[in-house]
Amino acid sequence: MGNLNDYKNMWVFIETECGKAKNVGYELVTAAKPLAEQKGCPLVAVVIGKDIEQAAKDAICYGADSAIIVDGPEYEYYTTDAFAKALTALVEKYKPETLMLGATNNGRDLGPRVSCRLKTGLTADCTAIDIDEETGNIAWTRPTFGGNLMAVIMCPEHRPQMGTVRPGVFKKGAYDESRTGEVIREEIHTSPEEIHTTLVERVNEVAEAVNLEEAEIIVSGGRGVGSAENFKILEELAAELGATVGCSRAVVDAGWMPHAHQVGQSGKTVAPKIYFAIGISGAIQHLAGISGADTVVAINRDADAPIFEAADFGIVGNLNEVVPALTAAFKARKA
Repeated sequence: MGNLNDYKNMWVFIETECGKAKNVGYELVTAAKPLAEQKGCPLVAVVIGKDIEQAAKDAICYGADSAIIVDGPEYEYYTTDAFAKALTALVEKYKPETLMLGATNNGRDLGPRVSCRLKTGLTADCTAIDIDEETGNIAWTRPTFGGNLMAVIMCPEHRPQMGTVRPGVFKKGAYDESRTGEVIREEIHTSPEEIHTTLVERVNEVAEAVNLEEAEIIVSGGRGVGSAENFKILEELAAELGATVGCSRAVVDAGWMPHAHQVGQSGKTVAPKIYFAIGISGAIQHLAGISGADTVVAINRDADAPIFEAADFGIVGNLNEVVPALTAAFKARKA
């Protein structure tokens, strides 16, 4: 393991695909910046991909002090083998004290692989990060027992301290074009023989259609919608608003919508400008997933539904009447 004092700096992994960064990396830069300042250490963005120079520069504009990039054609699309090799090699060379990744599908795959190779701990699916004043360790907060309790986890004896953090938990900070920082290029290449999977086809409809984490407006339905067919009413409202359709766990369990649409503790954490909660009672697990929403509009025929406690605007009524009326009103405004 070596001396813990050899490990310095705070790293944020910036996830990219085809050179384009996912928002969660920049959200984490914003969240990590005050912690790095508190520790008195640099904040470094780490980018692995293809044609990622701009993503690295953007990370600096969002608050990173410098960036390390590994650029190569083999990193254009995520593979466990290539990315785990590259990130592990970087950590072994530079010895960061802390490494944060987004808890995306790829981040949840990459984080455990790298932590095992480095023989360190990993706190998964965090919803808050802080520094423990007594020890100076990172205090990672994550839900436990189905979201009914929050656990604070620390990694005092191993480095780096690693955690994956949910997209949408933090907001991206201001983009400052005047910020500059060193961009270090590391040549780490992975041969085709080392990559045990092959990307045969990328289906855009699956990969991009349900981008809840970055949606500005979400129209979400719960058990109260009544059936898979009834989701057409919600889809019409979403189409009118240019919104993404979401749902609660009960809807996925009933087989009305695929899991990719699920918002909440066991789904996606979201931070849209407007979140429509339609026929959603408002279980604590669902509320945990929408805490980052700017405005919540609840529609439910049960006036005592917990969702109204979290809502900025509430409509008590039958969604079969209310939602089409809303859609018609938005259409009329365009006319």
